Amino acid sequence: MCGICGIFNFRDGQPVDGRILRRMNSTMIHRGPDNEGYFIDGSMGIAMRRLAIIDLASGKQPIHNEDQSKWIVSNDEIFNYLDLRKLMTDKRHVFTTNSDTETILHLYEEFGEHCVDYLRGMFAFAIWDKKERSLFIVRDRVGIKPLVYSVISDSTIVFGSEMKAILASGLVETTMDLQGLDAFFAYCYIPAPLTIYRNIRKLLPGHWIKISPKGITTHQYWDLVFQPDYGKTEEYFLERFQEIFSDAVKMRLISEVPLGAFLSGGVDSSMVVANMAKVLSSSPQTFTIGFGGNSSSHIDERPYASLVAKAYNCKHNEIHVQPEAAHVLSEIAGAFDEPFADDSVIPSYYICKESKKAVTVALTGLGGDELFAGYERYLGFRLSMLFDKIPVLVTKKMIAPLIESLPEQKNGHYLVNHMKRFIRASSLPLAERYVSYVSTMRSKIRAKLYSQDVAAHIDFDLTTELMKKYFNSDKADHPLDRAMYLDIKTYLPDDILALTDRIGMLHSQELRVPFTDHVLMEFCATIPAEMKLKNMQKKYLLKKVAQRSVPKEVLNHRKQGFSSPMAQWLKKDLAVERDSLLSNMKNHNLDGLLNLIFLEKIVIEHVRKEELHDKTLFASIMLHQWLSRNSA
Repeated sequence: MCGICGIFNFRDGQPVDGRILRRMNSTMIHRGPDNEGYFIDGSMGIAMRRLAIIDLASGKQPIHNEDQSKWIVSNDEIFNYLDLRKLMTDKRHVFTTNSDTETILHLYEEFGEHCVDYLRGMFAFAIWDKKERSLFIVRDRVGIKPLVYSVISDSTIVFGSEMKAILASGLVETTMDLQGLDAFFAYCYIPAPLTIYRNIRKLLPGHWIKISPKGITTHQYWDLVFQPDYGKTEEYFLERFQEIFSDAVKMRLISEVPLGAFLSGGVDSSMVVANMAKVLSSSPQTFTIGFGGNSSSHIDERPYASLVAKAYNCKHNEIHVQPEAAHVLSEIAGAFDEPFADDSVIPSYYICKESKKAVTVALTGLGGDELFAGYERYLGFRLSMLFDKIPVLVTKKMIAPLIESLPEQKNGHYLVNHMKRFIRASSLPLAERYVSYVSTMRSKIRAKLYSQDVAAHIDFDLTTELMKKYFNSDKADHPLDRAMYLDIKTYLPDDILALTDRIGMLHSQELRVPFTDHVLMEFCATIPAEMKLKNMQKKYLLKKVAQRSVPKEVLNHRKQGFSSPMAQWLKKDLAVERDSLLSNMKNHNLDGLLNLIFLEKIVIEHVRKEELHDKTLFASIMLHQWLSRNSA
């Protein structure tokens, strides 16, 4: 794994200033503490920081081809690189390293832009072609590895693995994108291509950019299409999934450094560990999280993780997280370079920090929910379609008032909150309905959160369209498939995988995600939705597979994962931090962004248990953290 960055003055041909390139690269030392490399060719310069995982001795970048006409910097793990290396050797390409990165370069020599079609893994790379004077920048299919860029005056492109590298160039204006701000409060993360900055964009997953003196070309080279095969039996899907999944896990065990797994106690991570244990010659190292403080309502999954660890003779480690998160929030904000408020970032921070002491690479079970309808919102969405059959008069005059009158549960459970969200969206068209399920606040409420001047500059419909366009695309027909496609294009890359990359790399740790293997995802897109959510059972088919290798207690308990008990913590354990941070926000006035009277109102509602606002409050705190770091 690496951090990469570069500059290309593609119009005017001005030479790249090496001092700027070094300044950019130095911001990402956490991504690559092992070594660094640079290559400047007149108007183009590329650089990298390396975390050595494969070919520790000779894999330093940038890497060039035989005649030094092409150069590459890459943030990648290509899990089928040995097969590809043989393919290129057979075509008489000469290798000077044993790295997977050099394989990409020779593939590009042979197949040009279609080199990406051969890669199985996670990657973001840039290839400089001296003869063409062109720069080819690519991001992997699912968006596991990040790539951000800025085009300046249609003459210069600056890119990097993280925004801090681009900002360090001093070439890019840092005007806030208010549309990105609204997306943040709507979803707790900022969906691509938006960022918090108006002049910086995320390269979408499955896309590449090619830049030359002629201009910039952007192309989508991959997408997931849901084509359920109703002619296949359940048994066929069970057997074929197990075959592909086992292969996906096995491929991700390639490493020359210590390797382990995060074990949450859920089905997905348990399956990863079970398949690891079948391949590794030694006992897997596993890590799980438990929570202290006022988190009695939060499911403790350590007993379930221990069951799996015991079944596979793992070297198991339990990490205990206390509600003392305030002191790490600034560091977390710095890792993302923009506001980010998925509260599972806190346990993720600690599990990466502690596990890095033992392993440099860790496998996780992330991605299974998006493939097999594992989230509660999928179940709610299915129920809502049945709810449509109830007469509107009954739902509006009787059911809705009753649910709205319910107080939030004292134990912090989300049941009442979910019921309120369910009933509020019940009359919406399917696309808007599902978007409301993935949104923290409705647009009318968000409009009250901002100052009047800020609200006037936000297109609230556009924020909804960031999600809605995926639900309404032609890549899926069944409503449940449409919902999963939306999450795979937004929540998976821009929340879950962004968190995985930033927090892992913050601790110089590589996290691998077998469920996001594109071959596996393409196969899962052929499984009918009715086999994923069946008889109101989430992950029906996946659990059938898991029965063969996972203890039955793990299959049947209510999932929690590595999310934190933030709703409870904000009421009690983090009350001092909450009030202190909100007080500081009032003093700084959040640069005039938020309506602090409204913010104080929702604090009171949350503390009094009238309605849960933990996501909005945590988002406000993280916005303050980001502003504090960037105004210093």
